[in-house]
Amino acid sequence: MPAFRELRRLPEFERDLKGLRRRFRTLEEDLLTLIGAELMLFHKLKVDNKGIFRITGMPFDDPEIYKVKKFACRALKGRGANTGLRLIYAYFRTEDRIDMVELYFKADKENEDRDRLLGNYAKGSKKGE
Repeated sequence: MPAFRELRRLPEFERDLKGLRRRFRTLEEDLLTLIGAELMLFHKLKVDNKGIFRITGMPFDDPEIYKVKKFACRALKGRGANTGLRLIYAYFRTEDRIDMVELYFKADKENEDRDRLLGNYAKGSKKGE
């Protein structure tokens, strides 16, 4: 049984992943491990390893937006789970669906793209209607 009913990758996320995959060759496998382990533990088994945080201050409650700060990437040896990679995702609790919205390296960018989140999920936006 899959961890979640549906797992989607937004086109913007795919672009992020493509750009980072060149620098971090194990990223695709590490991402699958993160989803299958950390996200499942957090949402299904309610185990909080202090690596996933809800992003607050959004003008909507559904979906819930989360940031993963503990993202172990084998291509970044010696840095453990706090590699500096960040995953932003939307969790639709009632649908049991995850949308992967953004992936970035903290050395390249400080914070998530709130405009991207609003454009995809705020009421009245083209994608969020």
